[in-house]
Amino acid sequence: MDHTAHRTTTGHHPAPHEEHHGHAGPGASWGTAVRATLHCLTGCAVGEILGMVIGTALMWGNAATMVLAIALAFLFGYSFTLFAVVRAGLDLGSAVRVALAADTVSIAVMELVDNGIIALVPGAMDAHLSEGLFWSSLLGGFAVAFLITTPVNKWMIGRGKGHAVVHAHH
Repeated sequence: MDHTAHRTTTGHHPAPHEEHHGHAGPGASWGTAVRATLHCLTGCAVGEILGMVIGTALMWGNAATMVLAIALAFLFGYSFTLFAVVRAGLDLGSAVRVALAADTVSIAVMELVDNGIIALVPGAMDAHLSEGLFWSSLLGGFAVAFLITTPVNKWMIGRGKGHAVVHAHH
């Protein structure tokens, strides 16, 4: 597309990511929101599964296991973004600020929903790693969290927040 022929209402020429992918502005696409949420879900899933497995294997209590799982979900969620923006050329301090701005709300919503579901499923917190209830409640929680977090990400990206901050650095 010819960027010289297209101007926004402010008269500025949109950057390629604004026009082609809808990363900013009120018209943020569902596809962009889905990709952002999948990115978040990946980091959350790696961290949370690792935390649940470690806590369960060490026979920690439910609260300690959940705290570890949530902490690792944030750690992995932030680190995936951090590595991407450092690889794109940002210095570490700027990359940390971008990761915090991009992922905090998304990870928080995802973790609140996912862990809320796990806590509400009867017996899920006491299930062992070898039980289907452990895995079905964990994976089912991720699925519901994805469905709830995607519109949150769409709303944030449409306002130039959340994952829109990351795309400005790619």
